[in-house]
Amino acid sequence: MPAHTMKITTAALTLALGLLASQPATAADSTGEAFTFGVIGDIPYGAAEIAQFPGRIQDINADRDLKFVTHVGDIKNGSSVCSDEYFANIRAQFDTFEHPLVYTPGDNEWVDCHRTNNGAYNPLERLDKLREVFFSEPGKTLGATMPVKSQESLGLPENVRFTQNRVAFSVVDIQGSNNSLQPWTGLGETTATPEQLAEVQHRTDAVIAQIHETFADAERRNERAVVLMTQADMFDPSLLAAATANPETVSGFREIVKTIIEETNGFHAPVYLINGDSHVFAENQPLAEGSPWLEVYGQAAADNLQRITVDGSANATNYVRFTVAGNSAGGEVLSWEKVPFSQ
Repeated sequence: MPAHTMKITTAALTLALGLLASQPATAADSTGEAFTFGVIGDIPYGAAEIAQFPGRIQDINADRDLKFVTHVGDIKNGSSVCSDEYFANIRAQFDTFEHPLVYTPGDNEWVDCHRTNNGAYNPLERLDKLREVFFSEPGKTLGATMPVKSQESLGLPENVRFTQNRVAFSVVDIQGSNNSLQPWTGLGETTATPEQLAEVQHRTDAVIAQIHETFADAERRNERAVVLMTQADMFDPSLLAAATANPETVSGFREIVKTIIEETNGFHAPVYLINGDSHVFAENQPLAEGSPWLEVYGQAAADNLQRITVDGSANATNYVRFTVAGNSAGGEVLSWEKVPFSQ
């Protein structure tokens, strides 16, 4: 075989292997049948809810049809200590999930840990500890094992994506407290530190890259929908007045929102955003024509984005069961209902 032919073959093989490595993990069941998954967030908050949390997990375990469960962040309330012991306790509880568990960190367990009543920790140190405790095996879920593609190579093993029955799922680390741009006042800071700004920029760049990759793969594979999941409520109704008066209060979300709008408007199928953070169940289209958030973020509309916020804190008396329609079904790809916990 001529030398130049061998070089082409080797190059083609290298390219093919690279493309294969870039693909999102595919969950085991891709039969085309309908399936369900569960979502919780902002739980457990406080001593009473911590005591009830094992029972909440057992209720979810009893829903045998769930293919996986996602916890969209905040494993503690905002006024309790961010200790190693607490993290270890929640990890032990997470290990009792009998379904695959996808977890994305919330601000209460690292961003806001600078607060005196949280222990006055350096938030970046707490983020490192979270990754050590909860993401010790990148590419695998907690609970039952399901393969996922992570951004471990970028230092963000918590950012994962996978496909299930031609639906692309992408779970990304976006934080409350303006995506972690608020000053660490508990440590005596009045403005964001250089280290803080560097972390926010790196994480935001990684999130944007994963969103782009998710949609590119979904378009190429002719997926039926994209589902984005995250902690932060970038359209929190309780923040609208302040954000309208001063859009800089949500500046940490601006580039991410811009990316979601561009990708949603360029995608051929529905897009769903599932988040926690604001604690009150909601289902709406926050970027539809006429939404006040369009002015806040300075963006065009994205009518094709459906957002669902799960209950949290004192409202976390249920999980949300999402049903993905079968390949041959008409109508909406995704539907959902709240399922009350048994106690």
